[in-house]
Amino acid sequence: MTVQVWLAIILFALMVGVGGKKGARSFVALFLNTGVLLLAIIMMNDPDMNPIVLTLFACVLISCISLFYISEINIKTVTAFISTIVTTGALIFFILELTDAAMIQGFSEEETEEIGAFSLYVGVDFVKIGASMIIMSTIGAIIDVTIAISSPMQEMAYHNPTISRKDLFRSGISIGRDILGTSANTLFFAFFGGYMGLLIWFKDLSYSIGEIVNSKVFTSEMIFIGAAGLGVALAIPVTSAITAYYLVGRRDRSPVPDEPPVDQ
Repeated sequence: MTVQVWLAIILFALMVGVGGKKGARSFVALFLNTGVLLLAIIMMNDPDMNPIVLTLFACVLISCISLFYISEINIKTVTAFISTIVTTGALIFFILELTDAAMIQGFSEEETEEIGAFSLYVGVDFVKIGASMIIMSTIGAIIDVTIAISSPMQEMAYHNPTISRKDLFRSGISIGRDILGTSANTLFFAFFGGYMGLLIWFKDLSYSIGEIVNSKVFTSEMIFIGAAGLGVALAIPVTSAITAYYLVGRRDRSPVPDEPPVDQ
C-alpha cells in the first residue's frame, strides 16, 4: 500500500478512537466535501455556469455536511449553519469588489513557466474564479468558529437557565475573543507552511521586500488570509447574536431546558 493509504488508515483509526461515531462521520465528511469541491470545479469549466453561484451552492453543501452530517441536526448546528450563511452572504459583495479592484485573478509571473505549454484561453472569467477561491478559503474557517461558539453557548444556557439574552450574548463574544487570535494565527501560518518553497525561491532570486509584497502570488494569498480573518471576526458577533436570540427565545417558549445532546 502507498503512504497515502497508510496515512488515511492511521487517521481513520485515530479519529474513531478519539471521536467514536462522530469521528467516523468526520472522516467520511472529508471525502464528501472533497467530492463537492471537485464537482464544483468541474462544473465551473462550463461557460454557461456562474462560478460564484456554484461556489455558494458548494458552500451550503459543505456547511450541511460539516455540521448536520457530523453533529446531526440540533440547536447548536442549526444556529451555526444560519450564522455561517449570514456571515458568508455579508462578505460576498466585499470579496467581489476586492477581487476586481486588486486584480489578483489569473496566474502570476512565477507560474508562467510551469503553464507555458498550455493554452490560456480556458473560456472562464478569472475574476469570478478568484472570488470563488477566496469564498472557498473562507468558508472552512467560518464553520469552525460558528460551531465553536454555538456549542458552549448551548451548554451555558442549559446549566444557567435564568441567564439573560444580553449576558448570553456577552459570553459568546468572550468565547469568540479567545478563538479569534488562534484562528488568525492558524490562517497566517498555513500560508507560510504551504508556500515555504516559494519564499525560499524569492530569497534565492534576491527578491527585495517590495518585490515580494507586490508580487501577485504573495498579494493574492494575503488577501485570502485577510478575507478569511474578516469572516472569522464577523462570525463571532453574528453567531453570538443568533444563538443567544434562539436559545433564550426557545427557553421562554419552553421553561424546561433542553438537555444538550451527548456526543458519541
